[in-house]
Amino acid sequence: MIDTSAVIRSGTSILFITLDSLRYDVARAALHAGQTPRLAEILPGGAWEERRTPGTFTLPAHMAFFSGFLPKLPQPVQPPRLWECRPPAFKTVDAGTFVFDAPNLLTGLAQHGYRTVCIGGTTYFSRETPLGSVLPDLFHEDHWRREFSSPEPDSTRHQVDHALTVAEQYARRPLFLFVNVSAAHVPHGHYTGDSEDSWQSQAAALAYTDGHLGRLIGGLTGNQRWLIIMCADHGEAFGEDGYHGRGIAHPTVLNVPFAAFLSP
Repeated sequence: MIDTSAVIRSGTSILFITLDSLRYDVARAALHAGQTPRLAEILPGGAWEERRTPGTFTLPAHMAFFSGFLPKLPQPVQPPRLWECRPPAFKTVDAGTFVFDAPNLLTGLAQHGYRTVCIGGTTYFSRETPLGSVLPDLFHEDHWRREFSSPEPDSTRHQVDHALTVAEQYARRPLFLFVNVSAAHVPHGHYTGDSEDSWQSQAAALAYTDGHLGRLIGGLTGNQRWLIIMCADHGEAFGEDGYHGRGIAHPTVLNVPFAAFLSP
């Protein structure tokens, strides 16, 4: 259990990474196959947790995350939440949970002196449409460029380069740095030289991100402690039981990888 309340009171910076559309079974298999060696070094116990997402596509999943509802363990009894909106008077909250007295996590962190920054990936962070502004509007500042999105084969490198620049800019104050990694989101067939997206091409996309995610976490934690949360917002069906895509209540969409830890 991470005492998130103490972490935030101390002004520890937070890195929150969502690996967009990444299935749990893909993440686990890639790890076991040695395709993600940097993540194997970083993840607690060298493994992903299997969890269930509260949303089946990008917008509702992230709205839930930023409202205090991270993916849950597939079991009846849940550990205390990392963060939670101030509840009604009759509800008891664990002392280690960060309770924000605001309509969303980003506003709550700002009240504690945090600068909140979004490095977008998918078009829900692009401001290209009215819906594409909903999530970015929650942050002090947001950054999105076309080279951050999944059609760009080197999207994670561009995102990580920009994230490290932002972190250096705010090195002297608490930072909530959010990165929506787009590489595992369709289209990712280009990572296997195929025009079709598949389980295999998503695994290849994750393998591509591995070194850059290691570079990001290593670059941030070299001189200071960070709270790091990594998870998928949802998964993706590739024809299982006749289903394709997301936005559906199917295990391939609901089961996501999760990890949360304090850097040394």
